[in-house]
Amino acid sequence: MLAALVALAGCGLAETGVTAAAGGASAAQQAKQAKDTEAKLQQQINAAYQEDAARRKAAEAQAQ
Repeated sequence: MLAALVALAGCGLAETGVTAAAGGASAAQQAKQAKDTEAKLQQQINAAYQEDAARRKAAEAQAQ
């Protein structure tokens, strides 16, 4: 009887371990997605700055 209880308790612990591992993988995946999103946004910001600089330069050239 004690062996059966230990076996059942072990299964619960194994499930908890699997759940924790899956949660860790999910958190790692979310972190990677967040970094990818941040990199894309930074590229868009840089492109906007460059476009703005080009427009200002063109406007200054027309003003002269």
